[in-house]
Amino acid sequence: MKHWLGPLCLSAAAAIWGGMYVVSKVVLACIPSWILLEWRFVIALFILGLWALRKREWRVKPGDLWLFALIGLVGYTGSIGLQFIGTHLSGAAMGSLITSASPALISLFAWWILKEKLNLSKTSALLLATIGVLIVSDLTGLTASSPSFAGNLALIGAALTWALYTVLSRLKTVTYTSLTVTFWANTFGVIFTAPFFVWEYRNHPFTVPHSLWIWIGILYIGIISTALAFYLWNKGFEYADAATGSLFFFIQPIVGSLLGAFTLGEKLSWNFYLGALLIAGGIYLSALKKSDKRHSLSKMM
Repeated sequence: MKHWLGPLCLSAAAAIWGGMYVVSKVVLACIPSWILLEWRFVIALFILGLWALRKREWRVKPGDLWLFALIGLVGYTGSIGLQFIGTHLSGAAMGSLITSASPALISLFAWWILKEKLNLSKTSALLLATIGVLIVSDLTGLTASSPSFAGNLALIGAALTWALYTVLSRLKTVTYTSLTVTFWANTFGVIFTAPFFVWEYRNHPFTVPHSLWIWIGILYIGIISTALAFYLWNKGFEYADAATGSLFFFIQPIVGSLLGAFTLGEKLSWNFYLGALLIAGGIYLSALKKSDKRHSLSKMM
């Protein structure tokens, strides 16, 4: 059962984030990005706080708080904030391209910080899935001068900080539960995002939406896409090494493209199906190698 729990949690988290593409596209048309980001974290913190208190999984050693603060800074305020900025300045296609580098960066950080080995099967699976994402992104209509330089820098920062967040969270789930790690990271995410929230609120006043659907979207982003998805992402890495688990991040653009086609009328071309096939192949190759290894060990025993 535990063999499937890691991939199941990681797949669910990536699929939820892919679905958030459609919801956030609608909500961001009414609410500025940093304000939405802070609301998102506050809602998630309320849910995670109640959950952590009920399960008594909120206590940590005072000496570990600095690392949880770092996780919240790079993973919540840093990565998601930079992704908002970069996508706004450079566009969704370039955002999809640059942030798709996260799994490769996760593997590098895992090699550096966690001392995980990068073997041929992991590298092959990662390369295959990365090629799939590049094809899904469909960048044929872009030119070298089309995206904003500042936007690209922000997206590169988003990819780097997300990779670092994933590896640091993996490091702490060895000594704490996934709920504890997610709760404290979210707490510091609220704290570090607050100054940007205040700045945007003062400089970009907006009207609080009265639409019930917008508020449902906000609650979905806070509860499902943040509290639940971040917990599932951290939970998945309890059962998978960082390099292998990072491959499931590639499910996000597939789900986002499919939902965009079904709900927003966006068209899917041949490159989507070919890219999705390569992404699935990369994930399958990684899972197959792990299954073969387990089978060999069981025969030896």
